[in-house]
Amino acid sequence: MGKGCIAATKYFLFLFNLIFFIFGATIMGFGLWILLDNQSLIAVLQDSSMVLKVVSYILISVGSFSMLLGFLGCLGAIYEIRCLLGVYFTCLLLILLAQVAAAILIFFQRDWLRKEANEIVSQVVVNYPGQNKTTEQAWDYLQRTMQCCGWNGREDWDANHMIKNNSLDLYPCSCHNASFPPHNMADSGFCQVTSNDWPVYDMGCLGKVESWLFTNYGIILGICLGVAVIEILGMILSMGLCKSVHQEDYTKVPKY
Repeated sequence: MGKGCIAATKYFLFLFNLIFFIFGATIMGFGLWILLDNQSLIAVLQDSSMVLKVVSYILISVGSFSMLLGFLGCLGAIYEIRCLLGVYFTCLLLILLAQVAAAILIFFQRDWLRKEANEIVSQVVVNYPGQNKTTEQAWDYLQRTMQCCGWNGREDWDANHMIKNNSLDLYPCSCHNASFPPHNMADSGFCQVTSNDWPVYDMGCLGKVESWLFTNYGIILGICLGVAVIEILGMILSMGLCKSVHQEDYTKVPKY
């Protein structure tokens, strides 16, 4: 391989590692968001399940490791250090295999994940309002912004202790359909029904979430494939540069 090709490979590898570093920072930021967020469905799920908390710690760890790997890859590319390039290739291969394994696991466990989410949200709805204000605020926010009511539908709220045991006809204020009067409703808690039926959204939040995923699945799939392509190209470039450095070192060895 000529010097021009070696230089091009080196700087392309540096660029890919810079992208990989940014990708690691994004993953770590997403993990921190899951851990610290209190205004979405994530907050509802993670407060009642250790699974999501473990996932957030895994994402933070993977993001930090990816940033470190990107940094080492940049060093190996710029200074042409074969040892770092070899470590970089091995780690990228392991990460790629782990991502494939995680995708397969999520695919085959999707029914269990759906059931787990359903149980967690059902408990929040049944016990609302309870002691966990952060989870309830997040649930109210989700129902308002996604314009949904309950997880599977408005019927989920029929099991709520407050609604069942109260002499007044109550409904959750965050479910209020903005197209029905009155228009100055509270953002949380319960409101009293002033008509024959609840003025709430009919669709459950599960349907809204699935609709959002279906609408954006192309973007999600594109991001996943883009990450995989970057990793594979990084592996190819690192091996090409490592081989070139080895050949260059071999030609420098004095022959007797």
